[in-house]
Amino acid sequence: MSEVRHPAPLDNIDEFVKLVDVVKIFGDTVAVKSVNLSVRRNEIFALLGSSGCGKSTLLRMLAGFEQPTSGQILLDGVDIAGIAPYKRPVNMMFQSYALFPHMTVEDNVAFGLKQEGIARNEIHDRVFAALDLVQMAAYSRRKPGQLSGGQQQRVALARSLVKRPKLLLLDEPMSALDKQIRQKTQIELVKILDQVGVTCIMVTHDQEEAMTMANRLAVMTDGQIVQCGTPHDVYTFPNSQFVASFIGSTNIFTGEIVVDEPDHVLIESDELMRPMYVNHGVSEPLGMEVYVSIRPEQIRVLRDQPEDETNVGHGMVTHLAWMGSYALYQIRLDSGKVIEASVPSIKLTQEDAPGVDDEVYITWGPDSGTVLPS
Repeated sequence: MSEVRHPAPLDNIDEFVKLVDVVKIFGDTVAVKSVNLSVRRNEIFALLGSSGCGKSTLLRMLAGFEQPTSGQILLDGVDIAGIAPYKRPVNMMFQSYALFPHMTVEDNVAFGLKQEGIARNEIHDRVFAALDLVQMAAYSRRKPGQLSGGQQQRVALARSLVKRPKLLLLDEPMSALDKQIRQKTQIELVKILDQVGVTCIMVTHDQEEAMTMANRLAVMTDGQIVQCGTPHDVYTFPNSQFVASFIGSTNIFTGEIVVDEPDHVLIESDELMRPMYVNHGVSEPLGMEVYVSIRPEQIRVLRDQPEDETNVGHGMVTHLAWMGSYALYQIRLDSGKVIEASVPSIKLTQEDAPGVDDEVYITWGPDSGTVLPS
């Protein structure tokens, strides 16, 4: 996975942005369903979900372009739900960047300050300080049409930061960039935001973008937040099949609990040749059906049958895709279930590395599985 950022320090938790029972209804459609959320000061927070999940509606309510049907939106302790967008200490960087094509870079960044009647000398100083921050001062006389997509994004960011907002909102900030430069730009943007020290809430459907940039993220579906936490926690400990499948790739096995102790659980599954062992209890009744999530990178692919008494399956390789640093195996188990396993490319240089149509065994460690409710 991409770089995972550390969460903000625990002594920095102050609920700088707080949503309390926020609901948004459009006609007969409930777009946002009683959302409660707290964002820390100077945190980069991501709202992650597929199209139509309600994340953009939340962002528009924070910006003031939509009003909540009910609930409170607090910014630094002040309810801003009834405050006009232009009066809020909030700036939004749009997906399209929304730069004025007839204006120079300098004029684009200065536009908001001029509207506020700021003195000319102060405008000049603040504009070039913002352009220096995003390394675009040398392009101040150019117009947007003379810039690359990444350069336009930096200008849009400078325009958003020059007004010194308390809260910066990013709407799909990387969607207009080519895939080749997206990851580099993500890291650069994080460095700029950390340097400025602004609180940021971003909306994205790109899980890698959220994992790379955010201190914490919230996964949304059907107008609700279904899990919130650090990228590492949400990826490693998903709380549902939806989150496990949405954040990265995973293999979901079905089985019944046959042993449940405080330090482990044993699950019988018709999909595998041996029971599944997970090194934590779940406090569920014996015989209950549950699901176990195993990430592809946690699965080992072997030619020889392992001696382990648990976490073993047998099948045949049906597809092998080279992905650069790793290879992605698709394996059809004897039960008919197809699973995926990621194997570091260096292991495939070995002479006995399995190939397509080879019989293989799969196995994983006791700490690799996450038990999910049925």
